[in-house]
Amino acid sequence: MNSVTHSFTHTLRPAFMLFCSLSILVGVLYPVALTGVGKIAFADKAEGSLIRKEGKIVGSSLIGQAFSSPQYFWGRPSATGPMPNNPLASSGSNFGPSNQAQTDAVKARIDALKAADLANTAKIPVDLVTASASGLDPDISLAAAYYQASRVAHARQIGIDQVRKLIDELAEHPVIGLFGEARVNVLALNLALDKKKK
Repeated sequence: MNSVTHSFTHTLRPAFMLFCSLSILVGVLYPVALTGVGKIAFADKAEGSLIRKEGKIVGSSLIGQAFSSPQYFWGRPSATGPMPNNPLASSGSNFGPSNQAQTDAVKARIDALKAADLANTAKIPVDLVTASASGLDPDISLAAAYYQASRVAHARQIGIDQVRKLIDELAEHPVIGLFGEARVNVLALNLALDKKKK
């Protein structure tokens, strides 16, 4: 019996010590070290890329927000529930192009865009009427921003050239000209418009 106990503790003790050591190393020290490096090297990104206005957090540059006022640029539609752009329910609608609910939703979005700017006869960019896979897109294409420029300019009673210039200033272009699409962050654009008004 004594030799069995000795053999068991001889085998179990090192395994238990290894388990505890690795748990502390990988479960505590490594995450704390990475978080520290992230906060020092990438302070903005480590905090969630938060956007502040007058010291108050108004959103994140990584998560879209729903705007519906004519004086603001509207972001991409969101299929998240129970509210648009819900980061806790990130998902798409999973409707295909032939699904009647998808067709109806797209038609309703087209009608809303046309009703908000009756004089605009330009083709509506697809990202203004279809939700993305995540439902959280913070950006719209430059075509979608330019499409809305006349409505925003009219609602704010400023020149359309001022609005287009602001879009161009805030535009993000593809990385090394290859990766991604030219786009603009909707929240940043709307905050810049508000700042211009002051």
